[in-house]
Amino acid sequence: MFNPRPSIQKFPLHEGHVCLVVDDVLAEPERFVALAQKHAAEFREGAWNAYPGPELPLSESITARLADFFAVHARSALGGRRTLRAHSRLALVTRPPESLMPAQWICHRDRLTLEPGTCIAASVLYLFKDESLGGTSFYRPRRPMAEIAQLVNDSGALSPADFSARYGIRPGYMTDSNAWFERTATVPARYNRLILYRGDVFHSGDIAHPEKLTIDPAMCRLSLNGFFTCRVGAG
Repeated sequence: MFNPRPSIQKFPLHEGHVCLVVDDVLAEPERFVALAQKHAAEFREGAWNAYPGPELPLSESITARLADFFAVHARSALGGRRTLRAHSRLALVTRPPESLMPAQWICHRDRLTLEPGTCIAASVLYLFKDESLGGTSFYRPRRPMAEIAQLVNDSGALSPADFSARYGIRPGYMTDSNAWFERTATVPARYNRLILYRGDVFHSGDIAHPEKLTIDPAMCRLSLNGFFTCRVGAG
């Protein structure tokens, strides 16, 4: 399923973080587009995260292959020592800007539930050919972390009007720096490109043309997203 001899580029972000970029990563990426089309009715948008569109969990066998690729080619570079858990999903960005909730107006981190001595790594595999649908941007905070934590908490607790009034953030997809976060890098989308990065780095889909979003898996911003909980110490 995966290219056995991948060419991996390392993009510097900030504070020593990197994003690994692998082009032509799948032998047959069209198989996942076909899978999304076949199961289009089974995609669900849930309350478990702030993703701006529906998702479809993938099988354990697909997740295992993705986890194997991550372990061989990316885990060490991202600070992991042993993979404890992994899961994967297909995801569609479909929400128009006016329907986004405040947590979707700002960048985020993939923290999940972490025990001491562990970290989260994440991956995004772009499965769309229209590159203007957007890649992924990375950000660093411009305010003290206590203020950032309050911002993130309020993004899930306040109404859109109250959140916007309190923080001066307008509704819509985040595509540039603001008073709270500085954009440090953007990795453009490319069909069959996989990016891998630490989940504790703030990031967001770079959705500059939301008018192009659609629910059709053959034409939409379809991606395969992976998440890996890793031990950071020895053993």
